Amino acid sequence: MPARIGVYICHCGINIAATVDVEEVVRFAQTLPNVVVARHYTYMCSDPGQALIKQDIEEYKLNRVVVASCSPRMHEPTFRSVVAEKGVNPYQFEMANIREQNSWVHSDVQAATQKAKELVAAAVAKVALLEPLEEREVEITPAALVIGGGIAGLTAALDIAEAGYKVYLVEKEPTVGGRMAQLSRTFPAMEDARHLLAERIKQASSHPNIEILTSSTLREIEGYIGNFKATILRRPRYVRADRCTACGKCAEACVLAGQIPDEFNAGLSRRSAIYLPFAEAYPPVYTVDPQNCLYLKEGKCGEGDTPPCVAACPEGAIDFSQKEEELERKFGVIIVATGFDLFDARLKPELGYGRYPNVITALEFERLASPDGPTGGEIIVNGKKPQSVVFIHCVGSRDKTVGNPYCSRICCMFTAKQALLVKEKLPEAKVTVFYMDVRSFTKGGEEFYDRARGEGVLYRRGSVSEIYRKGDKLIVRADDTLLGRPVEVEADLVVLATGLVPRKETEDVALLLKLARSADGFLAEAHPKLRPVDTASDGIFLAGTCQGPKDIADSVAQARAAASSALMYLIQGKAKVEAVTSKVDPEICSGCGLCEAACAFGALKLDPKRKVMTVNAVLCKGCGACAVACPSKAIQLSHFTPAQTMVMVEALV
Repeated sequence: MPARIGVYICHCGINIAATVDVEEVVRFAQTLPNVVVARHYTYMCSDPGQALIKQDIEEYKLNRVVVASCSPRMHEPTFRSVVAEKGVNPYQFEMANIREQNSWVHSDVQAATQKAKELVAAAVAKVALLEPLEEREVEITPAALVIGGGIAGLTAALDIAEAGYKVYLVEKEPTVGGRMAQLSRTFPAMEDARHLLAERIKQASSHPNIEILTSSTLREIEGYIGNFKATILRRPRYVRADRCTACGKCAEACVLAGQIPDEFNAGLSRRSAIYLPFAEAYPPVYTVDPQNCLYLKEGKCGEGDTPPCVAACPEGAIDFSQKEEELERKFGVIIVATGFDLFDARLKPELGYGRYPNVITALEFERLASPDGPTGGEIIVNGKKPQSVVFIHCVGSRDKTVGNPYCSRICCMFTAKQALLVKEKLPEAKVTVFYMDVRSFTKGGEEFYDRARGEGVLYRRGSVSEIYRKGDKLIVRADDTLLGRPVEVEADLVVLATGLVPRKETEDVALLLKLARSADGFLAEAHPKLRPVDTASDGIFLAGTCQGPKDIADSVAQARAAASSALMYLIQGKAKVEAVTSKVDPEICSGCGLCEAACAFGALKLDPKRKVMTVNAVLCKGCGACAVACPSKAIQLSHFTPAQTMVMVEALV
């Protein structure tokens, strides 16, 4: 059937029309080959604009449509749905981007109008050669994998489980809870963080649809949306969960009792080689630290043949014969909630962290202020209660010298919270906060900041250049940017508001799941506005701080959004798969494997019998990297064939 093309030019309000002579572009489009009708409208994506296209398809018997407007990333699905509703194959639709690629980057009306004409001509030339493609559907395994057991992972798992679907929650640490378990209070309501988290852990641990796998890591994930399979390695605890009563006698008997830095308390206290991470830990089972346990390292511990911890356990729960397990689980969707790491303050040596014991990080302060912390909630440093405390914002954030130009979002608010805790526990203490800018992101944040100042916390806008010791005091030297002169402030305690950075495992997770990373190193969403929890890999969603810095409220909100997105597939039981995929010509393919190496999505495999490459159309994302890499041109990308590309080039030149 000969091509009958309709062309529609969008004003996008004034976004396009202010720079492009839209009517002139329409007149030009009417002269192009196979164009039956050309029109313009203020907003083509609006209901009247869509109705105009539908009406013309019926009236002019159009079988191809071109819309010149914004980025295809914004509205290509919208217009594909419009033409499909009237019987035109959605893949016989083409967009010309005359906003982002033209009107937004040019100010010369004549030049921008000419460029718009050329872009429209290229789109019309291509659409005439487009062939109909058919979308496929895949069945969805009714289960989900959640990677990470912090507040975001727990929330997402609960939402999916409450909808009636099985959830496998994988956490690499011996217990769930994540960073929130280490906090004392939450801002701005100053609620008990442990109480909030304990309730969420209790709900998840008792839910019949949730299987929690702690001390576990992902070894391999294969498959595609609806049909994923994971190989999970579960490390031994060397303690039987069915017998352990968490009495603590094993830890008391351990020959290394009180000698190993306690990670949960940020190294401010010591633990044994067999330990329970924290009081409300789930599962409530002691675990052996294989990196420090003498029996596991040397084969002997204590005086006799039986390790002291084994002898001390009244339930016989300790079992050093346990081995690493390899588990397999199948599921249809994945939610990544792997969390964050804190910036290493040692990378800012001028601030004295690691050199002066009374220079601590914000997390260390959290443990000092927490009732279950090493000091029982008393703020004590070097055996004394500090009378002057200085907080320093943006340590490792908004700092190009350490490679972190981004804002960590939560530092201003948790510093205000900690300053209020000092005022609550040490009313006579002098509290000073050095800041670059105060960014009170969260709801109620501005009022919370005002409250801190109202309680007597002194905020000084200045950049701290150095901390040094003078007698038994610390001297904080800074440039006060409001006064325009250097200042020095004495302190008994300095707290560094360290920023959030991607977890060290983020690169491994990205490679395992074929996920992109943003410039700051966090996992990248598919679109920051329209698809904030989706990834470029279908069926994989992001929750919490693995995607970027955010507070607890935003992490929970994003986790629930990710769960909702995952549930759309689980409830429907099917998922549509993109039709724009690569195709291999087996007559030309030499099986060299260069295309397989170029594919970021693992969609290409060598057929062992025929010795030619094959494409898994469900995994293929239509990026075209394989077609570029193929030396014999045996691979073509449907919808972007060489012939279609060349007619666009010819139209442009």
